[in-house]
Amino acid sequence: MEGANMAPQRLQPWTGVRKATKFKPMCYQYKRCSGEPPIDGEDTMSEDCLYLNVYTPDIKPKNLLPVMIFIHGGAYVYGSGDDDYYDPQFLVKHGVLLITFNYRLEAIGFLSLDTPDIPGNAGMKDQVEAFRWVKNNIINFGGDPDNITIFGQSSGAGCVSYHLISPMTRGLFRRAICQSGAAGCWWAGDFGSKHKALLLARQLGCYSEDDETLNKFFKKQPVQSLVNLKLLLFKSGKPYECCFSVVDEKDFGQERYFYGDLTEALQNGAHEGVDIMTGYTKDDGLITLVFGCTLQEMVEKAKYSNEFFVPKWFATYCLPKDQLEVGRKMRQFYFNDKDVTEHSLKKFMQIDMISYGIIFTAKQFSKKNKVYFYKFSCLTERNICGRVFVSEAIPDGTVMCHSDDLSYIFPVPYFFGKVDESSETYKIIERVCKLWTNFAKYGNPTPDKSLGVDWMPYTLEKQEYLDIGNSLKIVFEPDKDEIDFWEKIFKEHLPQYAI
Repeated sequence: MEGANMAPQRLQPWTGVRKATKFKPMCYQYKRCSGEPPIDGEDTMSEDCLYLNVYTPDIKPKNLLPVMIFIHGGAYVYGSGDDDYYDPQFLVKHGVLLITFNYRLEAIGFLSLDTPDIPGNAGMKDQVEAFRWVKNNIINFGGDPDNITIFGQSSGAGCVSYHLISPMTRGLFRRAICQSGAAGCWWAGDFGSKHKALLLARQLGCYSEDDETLNKFFKKQPVQSLVNLKLLLFKSGKPYECCFSVVDEKDFGQERYFYGDLTEALQNGAHEGVDIMTGYTKDDGLITLVFGCTLQEMVEKAKYSNEFFVPKWFATYCLPKDQLEVGRKMRQFYFNDKDVTEHSLKKFMQIDMISYGIIFTAKQFSKKNKVYFYKFSCLTERNICGRVFVSEAIPDGTVMCHSDDLSYIFPVPYFFGKVDESSETYKIIERVCKLWTNFAKYGNPTPDKSLGVDWMPYTLEKQEYLDIGNSLKIVFEPDKDEIDFWEKIFKEHLPQYAI
């Protein structure tokens, strides 16, 4: 994998006409849906994978079109910008130009040895290079280089959130949408990247801790050995741990993507003048069950250990006695001296994995930037992710699971056929796409009264948000009781992660 962990190289111009009528290979990754590892030479995956897709409703519009750049999710280990999930049809009909793209994943894109050869954040620098290309070239496709919105979901939203504070991205976009992810979520930033690199090296047969030896060892590894990695990192019993993500990059004279303390960066605010929209789905926490453990198995783990209820921030930064106290308080709050139940455990996982980190980040950003907050709760036949990936956890019917929001802004032909334009579902899709594209156009998702609500920016005082259900409703203080409890715990034991 020579050069796999280095920053991307600037694209060189070509002469003549470049054929761009089919999707290029995606980045090497584990085939999570089929359960099969990549095959050597398979033409759907390649180290030559850094391509983007441009969709425009009009190549020569009368007025330049707002540009929306989407960053796919997939826990930093799988996914691509292809149209099996991210078909442009729903969005471009509202008069925007859509970009999707690939970036390097897992150890190939996020391994860090804290060395000049493997400093980390290669996958994030791929994304920055895509932004730079769009900024410099999108006018040739009818797009407005001065009106660019980046948006992403899950780990893609974690990426968007980091782009809001990275020194490499200042001036490259005007607006940002973070769907079910944020820099303040524990999984978006890497804890102990060098330690993970050493564990991976040992897993692959190298027991040296010498930087030069490790550099040479990793560069000789075939890419197939650097996907579908399972590193034993923590003792909590939780299956939902991320191996690789954004790191605090050491200075070797290179252009650094992110460095310094995350909480200080968030407190300093997002890039000046950038408008933000962020939120999560009602049942985002169910995504924790995708990582190889059923809900009942997780209940059994939680029954016998307070460690299970210690959020990652505390497990990383607090002394053992404080960790045990936090775990005891969490168990007491959610179960009140009673047995662990599936219902309460799902509530804990929602806040632990998703909600607290997003709300914490939104509160920090809202001090200086305009932030619109939402909670996605609508229920239709398009809420398919829970039924496909965690059906055992929802025997009582449909939920608004992690990634279900994507079905309302993308057609997702992998799962769905054509939508009946006379249906209530189609009306919801139109409504959601209007919110997203209004924000991209104007920096305000409800610039007029056509959607029946006046969605105001989020403030620390009122904590206004939009409930995106089967109808739209303005509400206040999302998940108030739980968030108040978590903030109290953070103030007592880890005050830098509290407002």
